[in-house]
Amino acid sequence: MSLSILIIDDEPHLPHQFARFLRKHGGYEVYTAADGELGLQELQRNDVDLVLLDLRLPKLSGLEVLTHLREIDPEVPVVILTAYGDVQTAVAAMKLGASDYLLKGFDLDELLIVVRRALETSAMSRELRQLRRERSDNYHFTHIVGHSERMREVFDLVARVAPSDTAVLITGESGTGKEVIARAIHEQSQRASGPFHPLNCAAIAHNLLESELFGYERYAFTDAKKQKRGLLELADGGTLFLDEIGEMPLDMQAKLLRVLETRSFFRLGGNQEVKIDVRILAATNRDLEQAKMEGAFRADLYFRLAVLEIRLPPLRERPGDIMLFVSHFIEDFNKLLGRNIRRISPEAQRLLLAYSWPGNIRELKNVIERAMILSSNDELLPAHLPQEIVGADSKNISPLDPWEQWLNMWPRGSVSFEDVTGRFEQHLIRWALETAHHNRTRAAELLGFTKVDQLRYLMRKHNLFQTH
Repeated sequence: MSLSILIIDDEPHLPHQFARFLRKHGGYEVYTAADGELGLQELQRNDVDLVLLDLRLPKLSGLEVLTHLREIDPEVPVVILTAYGDVQTAVAAMKLGASDYLLKGFDLDELLIVVRRALETSAMSRELRQLRRERSDNYHFTHIVGHSERMREVFDLVARVAPSDTAVLITGESGTGKEVIARAIHEQSQRASGPFHPLNCAAIAHNLLESELFGYERYAFTDAKKQKRGLLELADGGTLFLDEIGEMPLDMQAKLLRVLETRSFFRLGGNQEVKIDVRILAATNRDLEQAKMEGAFRADLYFRLAVLEIRLPPLRERPGDIMLFVSHFIEDFNKLLGRNIRRISPEAQRLLLAYSWPGNIRELKNVIERAMILSSNDELLPAHLPQEIVGADSKNISPLDPWEQWLNMWPRGSVSFEDVTGRFEQHLIRWALETAHHNRTRAAELLGFTKVDQLRYLMRKHNLFQTH
C-alpha cells in the first residue's frame, strides 16, 4: 500500500505539478486542497501520511490550519511551504510541530528529498513509540503474572515507589522474579527512557567486579588496551540493578557506598572524577540482616540500599498463581517453539499444584518448556513432567485422596448431594487452615480464593470459627 500525501496550497497550478511529480517519482497517493478548510476536511476523510502546507491561505492561515490539524492528527508530519519573507512564520510553525519547511522556488528533486526524509523520520518515530509501548506493556504491573493477595500487595508497593528515585532492596528466593520487578520499577519511573543495566554480583569473579562496575582507563593494567566505561557510567540517566548484592565482597561494598553518597567515582587507573545520575536497585536471596550481624555485609550500605524493601513470596506460598504462570508460559513457548499446545490434563495440573517448587518461577518455566518439547500432541500429560514432580506426589498426601477413598466406600443413593459437598467443604477448609498455620489470607490463596471474605463465609457456614 502506497503512502499518501495531502497538499494544501491555493496556487492554481503548483499543487497539481507537485502531485504529478510525487506520484511518478515516489509512487505516492496525493490529494490536493485549495484552502485550509478544504484541507482539514480532506484530512478527516483520508488516512494521510504527510501534509505539505502553504503558510499563506485564504479563509484560514497556515498556522491556524496547523493548529487544527494537530488536534485531528497529532502525529502526522507537516512540511511548510513558504516564501522567503515568511521564514519567521515558518519557524513559529516548527514550534507548533511542523517537521520541516521549504522556501518556495525549490526544485522538484529537493521536494522529493524533503518528503522522503519527513516520511522516514515519522516512520522511525512511530516504531520507537510502539517499541516503548510494548516494552512498557511487558513490564506494566498488570502484565506481571499474579493475582494472589500477596502479589497484589507487591504491585501496590511497586506502583508507589516507582516514580521516586528511592533505593529499593528486592528480597526473595532464587527464581521468584526479582529482576522482573526491578524492570517494572524502572519502566514505570521517570527514568524509563534511560538505560536499564542488570549485573549479577554472584556471576562475576570478585577480581573482575570492580572493573565491571567502574570501568578502567587505558593501561590501567596489562590487558587494558583501551578505555572501558563501567556499568555505573553506562547506566547514567537510568537504572543499575545489582542482583545478588549479598555476594558482593566487603571492599567493593565500601566503594559502592561511596558512589551512593557522592554520586561519583573514579575509573580504575584514572584520576578524573566521573559524575553520574543513576538509580540503584538491588536484590538478594540472602538474609542481609543476618549477614550484617555476622559482619559479611556492611550495615551502612544495607541502610542505604534498603530505604524501601519489597519481599517477593515464593511460588509455594502463592499456589493460586501457578496455573496462571503455566498458561502464560504455554502461550510464550507455543510461539517460540512453533507448537500448538491447547490444554494440560487434570492429572498433570494436580501434580503441578502439589509440587513445592524450590526453584520457584524459573523452575516452573523450565518444566513447562521441557514438557512442551516432549509432548507429541496438543496436550501436556503427567508423562511429560520430570520425575521429581511425579515422584514427589507419592510422598505427599493430597487433601483429595482420603475423600476419594471415602466416596468410593459410600453406599450409592444413601446420602444427599448437599451432605457430601458440605462435608467435603469442611475437610478442604480445615486442610487449608492447617497447611497455612491458621493464617486465613494464606489459606484463602491455597483454595484459589481471590478474597479472604470467601473463606470467612464458608467458615461461618460450617461453624468453623469456634475451632479455628
